[in-house]
Amino acid sequence: MDNKEVTTSQSKNKQSNWWLIFAVISLTVLPLVFVEGEFSGADGEAEELINEIQPNYKPWFKPLFEPASGEIESLLFASQAALGAGVIGYIIGLYKGRNK
Repeated sequence: MDNKEVTTSQSKNKQSNWWLIFAVISLTVLPLVFVEGEFSGADGEAEELINEIQPNYKPWFKPLFEPASGEIESLLFASQAALGAGVIGYIIGLYKGRNK
């Protein structure tokens, strides 16, 4: 492979990376702009639906740990998601590095 082909290949990779970054930012921002309504979790909606279908329903058990506030619950959820994304990214990078 000569230098011109390598340069062209690297240029295409950079362009692809910028398109991927643009797509990720678009997927993050566009729902915030165009979707109206309240963002809430599936747990709350499921609980609301269960109470609508069966008003006398009592849960079988209570959670072992209940955060003190909604903000702490959101923080724990975001931390869990970030940790999971880090592990997945590490594994993908590890396997990609092994192939080179």
